[in-house]
Amino acid sequence: QGGNNAGHTVVVDGKEYDFHLFPSGIINPKAISFIGKTHSFDQSKQLKSKHFSLYLLTGLKDWEKRLIISDRAHIVFDFHQAVDGLQEVQRQAQEGKNIGTTKKGIGPTYSSKAARTGLRICDLLSDFDEFSSRFKNLAQQYKSMFPTLEVDIEGQLKKLKGYAEKIRPMVRDGVYFMYEALHGSPKKILVEGANAALLDIDFGTYPFVTSSNCTIGGVCTGLGVPPQHIGDVYGVVKAYTTRVGIGAFPTEQINEIGDLLQSRGHEWGVTTGRKRRCGWLDLVILKYAHMINGFTALALTKLDILDVLDEIKIGVAYKLGGKRIPYFP
Repeated sequence: QGGNNAGHTVVVDGKEYDFHLFPSGIINPKAISFIGKTHSFDQSKQLKSKHFSLYLLTGLKDWEKRLIISDRAHIVFDFHQAVDGLQEVQRQAQEGKNIGTTKKGIGPTYSSKAARTGLRICDLLSDFDEFSSRFKNLAQQYKSMFPTLEVDIEGQLKKLKGYAEKIRPMVRDGVYFMYEALHGSPKKILVEGANAALLDIDFGTYPFVTSSNCTIGGVCTGLGVPPQHIGDVYGVVKAYTTRVGIGAFPTEQINEIGDLLQSRGHEWGVTTGRKRRCGWLDLVILKYAHMINGFTALALTKLDILDVLDEIKIGVAYKLGGKRIPYFP
């Protein structure tokens, strides 16, 4: 997962959970959930006490004893989220179109990370004076880029100091934690990824992508897991194709078929509430995802959504310049 831009709806024993940062394994009282280092950790939404109590109300008991956070996880600040929205407005004004981000601050956080000005959980939990100084510098950088941006620096720092003490018991050295998990007593390790292969920063439909690697390589770079430890790779694919936001979609059905898939499949984003665009299954992008990820198995979901259709269509090839091509262009 690359952050709380992607939401998962998980239904267990008739109870529905909407997760953004938490791995869905947090529901299982026997499982330890681990948030890795490429995971942008949203400090404002996920750690408010009312959010904590929300999870308690839905019946997740003692979840904080089952959650471990990597000390290398980057922090999404409120100003990252504000800048995400400002950048979208700017793109719309300058280019007549935006990327369609969830405005959760993920892109700006990854920009800070790549510019080496980002702040991580380990920074928050060590010298708070040093953290405060770097936080102020980062906020000032964004304020100089976006003059309308308002940041309550002292108010934010006060909140962050409180968050630090709440999460301190959950934070571990992530690399050593994964090493012990792989080499200690035998365990079943399941890595959960959010976002689809076509949203990968390098291999997706750029620029309409997320900011991280949501293909299989993200297991190695996100968790510090050596490639030889990757076993089975499960590709999760719907029996039709969906997309949230803007970008290429050759099999899209902007008609009653698309509306039917949308309504029967309950296709709207957990994070944004936006309707998903829907169309026929595209085998070209599925094969492309397989080229990159090397699936050992496919989990085909939502077949029942197609039950009411007399005819089902599937995209089988792309043409470029009138000729069929064997690759994803």
